[in-house]
Amino acid sequence: NEAVAGADALNAFIVKTPDHALAAAQATDAARAAGQPLGSMAGVPIGMKDLFATQGVQTTAASHILEGFKPEYESTVSGKLWDAGCTMLGKLNLDQFAMGSSNETSAFGNVINPWRREGDTAPLAPGGSSGGSSAAVAARIVAAATGTDTGGSIRQPAAFTGISGIK
Repeated sequence: NEAVAGADALNAFIVKTPDHALAAAQATDAARAAGQPLGSMAGVPIGMKDLFATQGVQTTAASHILEGFKPEYESTVSGKLWDAGCTMLGKLNLDQFAMGSSNETSAFGNVINPWRREGDTAPLAPGGSSGGSSAAVAARIVAAATGTDTGGSIRQPAAFTGISGIK
């Protein structure tokens, strides 16, 4: 699958959640077939910045300190997105603990911007700390992604990757 290969090349994801995505898609299909009302974002495939706690899915904040941690609770942000019908394709890479502006401080490796300079194949930084989110959206791997913005961590990666970031 090209999207998965692209995600691997960019190192955008820390954790991929195909089972979560398929279960959410099946639930949406079943609700639609039963004539039930659908959420406002039913079936939209998103990436979740690995800073948000997701029940039963590893949440690391891009640090080996939290590797293996699977929260027993859902963050408010992710819970509202699931309630609206979104499906999660995975947890996105970031600067460790969201502290950085280039996405080069993740314990899981650098995220690579999907864009290149004209005539040059050198990898470019996607910005940070939401660099995994911006790279995945810019590469069209996900329709949307979550991010956080304390000091420009949505706006700067959006600018680096040529997408719109909403704070």
